[in-house]
Amino acid sequence: MKIDRLDIGILNALQKDATLSTADIASQVGLSQSPCWRRINLLEQAGIIKGRVALLSREKLGIDVLVFVQVKLMSNGWQSLPKFKERVVSFPEVIQCFVLMGDIDFMLLVATPTIEDYNQFVQGKLAQVPGVQSIDSRIVIEETKNTTELPLSVLATRQA
Repeated sequence: MKIDRLDIGILNALQKDATLSTADIASQVGLSQSPCWRRINLLEQAGIIKGRVALLSREKLGIDVLVFVQVKLMSNGWQSLPKFKERVVSFPEVIQCFVLMGDIDFMLLVATPTIEDYNQFVQGKLAQVPGVQSIDSRIVIEETKNTTELPLSVLATRQA
């Protein structure tokens, strides 16, 4: 699907506030409501809009510990990669999981209420997954930026 400036405007509006009505979005991008609604549906059907969610405050919910975890698999660990991925993504503490190139195989973002809970997660779950060679943790001490907004302005400049 080819994205134009109107689609970028719609996507920008939605990623800032997914609760906006179609009329509000249409007004922001200079469309009437029906064409705007059709474009949103097309963006959803194309998989560009994957879903609409509520963003929750970790801190206000008492999930205070955020950890970047580097996982290296054993040299033959790539043979068990599908099972490792399946197991790791099933852990609710893992909020993001990336497969990497280089000397580290996985980067996980893990959220827990306390450091003790993180320790229990590592010992009771992550370290028990077959194929894990090493686990290296980086505890976040300050979150200076955390956004779900993609830099759509990059697309806009490429189309000009």
